[in-house]
Amino acid sequence: MTTPIRRQYLDLKKRHPDAILFFRLGDFYETFDEDAELVARELDIVLTSKPMGKGIRVPLAGVPYHSIEGHVAKLVKRGHRVAICEQMADPASVKGLVPREVVRTVTAGTVTSEAALSAETPNELAALVERGGEQALALADVTTGEVRVATGQETSAELARSTPAELLIEEEGLHIEGAGCEVMRPRLSAAASSALVAAQYGESAPKTLVGGEAAIAAVAQLLAYLGEVYPESKGALGQVRKLASDETVALDGRTLLNLEVLPTSDDRPSLFGVLNRTRSAMGARLLGRWLAHPLQELASLEKRHDAVTWAVDHPIEQKQAQAILKGIPDVARLCGRLGARAVTPRELSGLRQGLQAGINLSDLLERAKPPVTLLANSKAALLEATETLSELREALAEDPPITFDEGGVIAPGHDEEIDKLRHRTQTARQALLALEASERERTGIRSLKVGQNKVFGYYLEVSLANAQLVPKHYQRRQTLVGAERYVTEELQELESGMTTSREQLAARERQAFEALVERVGTQLDALQRAAEGIATIDVALGLAEVAAEQGYVRPAFEVGTQLAILRGRHPVVEAALGPGRFIPNDCVLGESGRILLLTGPNMSGKSTYLRQVALIALMAQAGSFVPAQNAVLPLFDRIFTRIGAHDDLAAGQSTFMVEMVETAQILHRATDRSLVILDEVGRGTSTFDGMAIARAVLEFLDARSKGPPRTLFATHYHELTAVVEELDSADNAHVAVHDDAGTIVFEHRIEPGPSDRSYGIHVAQLAGLPAAVVKRAQKLLDELEEPHPQSQRREVVPRDPGIQNSLFDEQIQDKITSALAEIDLESMTPLEAMAKLGELREQARRKE
Repeated sequence: MTTPIRRQYLDLKKRHPDAILFFRLGDFYETFDEDAELVARELDIVLTSKPMGKGIRVPLAGVPYHSIEGHVAKLVKRGHRVAICEQMADPASVKGLVPREVVRTVTAGTVTSEAALSAETPNELAALVERGGEQALALADVTTGEVRVATGQETSAELARSTPAELLIEEEGLHIEGAGCEVMRPRLSAAASSALVAAQYGESAPKTLVGGEAAIAAVAQLLAYLGEVYPESKGALGQVRKLASDETVALDGRTLLNLEVLPTSDDRPSLFGVLNRTRSAMGARLLGRWLAHPLQELASLEKRHDAVTWAVDHPIEQKQAQAILKGIPDVARLCGRLGARAVTPRELSGLRQGLQAGINLSDLLERAKPPVTLLANSKAALLEATETLSELREALAEDPPITFDEGGVIAPGHDEEIDKLRHRTQTARQALLALEASERERTGIRSLKVGQNKVFGYYLEVSLANAQLVPKHYQRRQTLVGAERYVTEELQELESGMTTSREQLAARERQAFEALVERVGTQLDALQRAAEGIATIDVALGLAEVAAEQGYVRPAFEVGTQLAILRGRHPVVEAALGPGRFIPNDCVLGESGRILLLTGPNMSGKSTYLRQVALIALMAQAGSFVPAQNAVLPLFDRIFTRIGAHDDLAAGQSTFMVEMVETAQILHRATDRSLVILDEVGRGTSTFDGMAIARAVLEFLDARSKGPPRTLFATHYHELTAVVEELDSADNAHVAVHDDAGTIVFEHRIEPGPSDRSYGIHVAQLAGLPAAVVKRAQKLLDELEEPHPQSQRREVVPRDPGIQNSLFDEQIQDKITSALAEIDLESMTPLEAMAKLGELREQARRKE
């Protein structure tokens, strides 16, 4: 026979079988059964047991209520879902079993504890759906309230560059291989989707939400899920922002990784790390968003550059503003907690502090009067928060405690009843002091004192040496080694009145605080705009600091013109090397030379040069100054990179297959306004296959009817340099090499024209190959380079040649080849292409 509390627990656990259930029991959150064993193991806490009925003991592990956030954060970081069960009534006021309910489920995409979050990185929940052949991706950051949606071709790119903490996928939708934390969801009907969106954003929202049925369904999936796991968070969600493909530069996850734009888990140097001079967490997150979503629209871009220019030209005001920003609370995430009505008194005080810093920024900008639209707009957003700041100053105590039990949450003079209760409590404390003094005088015990603990409440303590002087009406409560503790009727009456006053004060302060939160919460949109304004100012000032320190220049944009970079530098490599050590290079991609074929030995700097040009273009369109002496750029619509440094073979694909899939996507999607970076195309197969593919790719790009994309094409196939002479829009360039009496020196300078030879043997020598191997390789190379007839040259082959195996079993080769031939890449998204490729791969594997 189990106890009632055991039955209550099992009923709640049955409703949340996929989550660790933290069950509130007094001052502890307890876990039982398998949950307890898992929690004890993961948190390294004691596993014990508890009787739960006649002859029944179950495993138990618990944590104190005041430390629950840290423990939950650790469990969520390790991939677990956690359900929080609270007591829904005061146990002292309930006879029998205390009612309990699960108030929220903490998941990877809905965690709000600072212990589980990165200050510099958004923590996003995403939903991916497909309707009528169109995909849509909705993302929400419940810590700040930001919501955005992407549709069509933007979907895959946004999914890759956003790296959501949790991804919702419909049971009938696409499965995304490699997603960090997937949650399968039932498909929502069109009517259900519209109803959810209308309930959140208004009856007209489904009609005005750009993107159609797919976008509505994606946003609805987010709302449905949040309604189940964290309903209060829906109050923090802002308006849905539609990501339009013509507003930002298309960057996929592979490009961001290849160019090392954003921070990674292995803490490699990144462009973000170089440019991040922000003073606030909000600014750092916004900088990451700017870098991942560079702008295409010139007017918006010029506003960012104007702001950076003003800050560079006004270093005194810049430093003053950054001093205000230093140590500012995370207003954006505090707004998220305010919207969810989960903000504590101390957090609301942090919001007040952040808004005050924002107003100080606004005042500074008002005095400086920068003629800059972006800064003026940010200042206007900050001024919207003035009224809310005044209310918080008037209502909230200067330094409120964490909990209401301590008192002092509401400012004196704000609430008449609170002032009376506070006065009554203070009067009771004074009465205790008076009682202590009178009892000393009456008993003659000079060491008598009033004390208090949680077990016995208030007491009178007398040393054992004076115990014979204690009056008969004193009631002994506790005997210590050197003292006795007593109570009297007068002391108990005072304690009762004091306890009642404290409880009434705490209740009234909680009531007044909740009312304050409701009033301030009605201004949430304005507060979120203020947070965005603070972050925008922070990013602009930080970019100006880097620009001034590193000698960056403001880029110029001329739509449809050539790319011309004078003495450009790689920002990340330059920062790692230190001032003056990086060798700058020019890059010109004009109308008659949109493609640059770059040859030169490995280790000479080809890849660095390619990345350098791409990073300068990305920085410019993100709003940053660039590392160059001068830069004139077109506005790119997309930046593509095919660089093999980050190929991941764990996914089951060969390096060459990954290379070909990515190259195919580039050839299908690049336009005459794109920037394409291709590094060693064809390197993953045999020499002749690779050379043929590389040449075909080069010719395909050159032959585009609207003109080729601006392309940097690095290769070790020196035979391709002759092909350039036959193309309309291509030029040759090479990495300069100096031969000093047989010693090869890489100069890291890019010069016009083709490279004269490979220098591969010299690279092998520099890499430390044994002298005998280098000598033998040189002899074989000399033999291969002799002008033998073609028939004889074929006979000169390595002693132990490798054999390229067939990709497919002969019995299914025709079937798979036919399936490949029928694929219409032009109409497929990258996600669909990868899914189809995975399907064909599985067919091939089944016959291995």
